[in-house]
Amino acid sequence: MEVRLLRYFIAVANQKSISAAAQHLHLSQPSLSRQLSEFEKELGTALFIRGNRKITLTDEGMFLLNKAKEIVELVDKTEANFNQSTEIISGDIYIGSGETEAMRFIAETIKTLTEDYPSIRFHLYSGNADDVAEKLDSGLLDFGIVIEPTDKQKYDYMQLPCTDVWGVLMRKDSPLAVKPFVQPMDLIDKPLITSRQTAVSNELTGWFGQNVEDLTITGTYNLLYNAALMVEENIGYALCIDRIINTSGSNLCFKPLHPKLEVNLNIIWKKHQVFSNAANKFLDRLRYDINDKKITLL
Repeated sequence: MEVRLLRYFIAVANQKSISAAAQHLHLSQPSLSRQLSEFEKELGTALFIRGNRKITLTDEGMFLLNKAKEIVELVDKTEANFNQSTEIISGDIYIGSGETEAMRFIAETIKTLTEDYPSIRFHLYSGNADDVAEKLDSGLLDFGIVIEPTDKQKYDYMQLPCTDVWGVLMRKDSPLAVKPFVQPMDLIDKPLITSRQTAVSNELTGWFGQNVEDLTITGTYNLLYNAALMVEENIGYALCIDRIINTSGSNLCFKPLHPKLEVNLNIIWKKHQVFSNAANKFLDRLRYDINDKKITLL
């Protein structure tokens, strides 16, 4: 399977037309059509449904599109790191993270690093821990920021000098809004909106003292912003971490859990990872900043 053909396939899927894709790729339409037909024969399946006005993807084509984008992105990322100058520290660094205040600490490191090496570029991917781990494993990310525990057999890691505090996002007119904190018994009969990530379910199961799935789960979320809109519409109470949604000036409020549920955060990367010069500089600077923060806190 050639990367060139994957690029052609992606172009046709995006343009929904062979003629438009051929123009975009600076190829003749017959040449592109022939190469795509040979590609389908190579794979042994139809990728397109060819209509009169536009082309749509088959189920197999939709599956290939997602994989093709990942493959092409990984190839481009690898080539870019090989093409960086040996004299000037430059290149691209890919970081994945969920919604957490720990990104503020990462941002401080990025700021000082790019002041010294302005040719370094950062690319941020937002997703929950499961999403981040998947992209890290496939090589699309260099680093991931996740809550503990970390799989120490798969990843190297450093603990960040940050913690996340768990609580409940609710409407200010909720019966629980008058309480200073929320206990397990307060939520037993309440409609809950929970994070989909596996590690969070495990943490909350321990806090509740029972399986989270046995509670009244109204919905789940990947990132908190849209879940907050559901809370505003009185659909449920969102179990989430503090300081992600700004509740000032809104009809929402955040109440911490009691007993307190606080989790540490790690920055992780694949074991035996061979980094670009730029990624190594970032890791060195981050290690220095973490140690400096620890000394300051002592």
